[in-house]
Amino acid sequence: MSNTKNILVTGANGQLGTELRQVENAFKAYRFLFTSREELDITDNSSVENYFTANQIDYCINCAAYTAVDKAEKEKEKAIKINVTAAANLAAVCKKFNAVFFHFSTDYVFDGTAKMPYKDTDATAPVNFYGQTKLDGEKEAIKQNEHTIIIRTSWVYSSHGNNFVKTMLRLMCEKESVAVVYDQYGSPTYAADLADAVMKIISTGKPAKGIYHYCNSGIISWYDFAAEIKKIINSKCKVNAINTAAYPTAAKRPQYSALDSKKIQEEYNLEIPGWKVSLEKCIKLFSL
Repeated sequence: MSNTKNILVTGANGQLGTELRQVENAFKAYRFLFTSREELDITDNSSVENYFTANQIDYCINCAAYTAVDKAEKEKEKAIKINVTAAANLAAVCKKFNAVFFHFSTDYVFDGTAKMPYKDTDATAPVNFYGQTKLDGEKEAIKQNEHTIIIRTSWVYSSHGNNFVKTMLRLMCEKESVAVVYDQYGSPTYAADLADAVMKIISTGKPAKGIYHYCNSGIISWYDFAAEIKKIINSKCKVNAINTAAYPTAAKRPQYSALDSKKIQEEYNLEIPGWKVSLEKCIKLFSL
């Protein structure tokens, strides 16, 4: 009988799911099963149960999420279905099949009034509907399965999908100037680093439970982020700093949402790269 463990990765075409595909070959002790919404409807409990029965899942890494922050203000039902219902379904089925469940949340569960990086024990108070659905998803997952591992992350980017880094790279090639807010602070997360951290946690054979925070080290503004991208690619595009009021959005953003990653770093002996190091590594993957 094979000792190979089966890992189900949902939302496999997103940023984190795609990065997990990239590290698959480095973890030969595991068999990865990557699914998109077309292959597995995680909002349907019976579909999830049937999939687990057919594939003997040992770990489930839920990378599926509704992340359109502004659209969520109107597409509330859709956001709830993906961020809350699906999380509850996967957590419950993982418990039934004795599989380890990883679920990802966001810095947007906080109200942004802190002056120091948020710890997992700090009070939550989302300022937009997207953040509320992610918080509700956390609560539902833990309610359905007390052994759920929730990893809150922030400002996720990669060479895949839609994200701030890819948008800036495109705009800096097309325009003479870009305007970026300077008064919202947080910590970027390179999805490749997060994927590697999750696999290192699984490889320990002792995944814990509860809430953790993970992001690259360093606290910056979106303006700082853009300025560093400009520097790395040696762009002549001018980066103009504007305040949040000058860039109105449908959903309010937390002003400060940096996360404290010390807990996950110490419990799993993880080396978390600085944000500049990871940003440069990611940008090298583009042929500019």
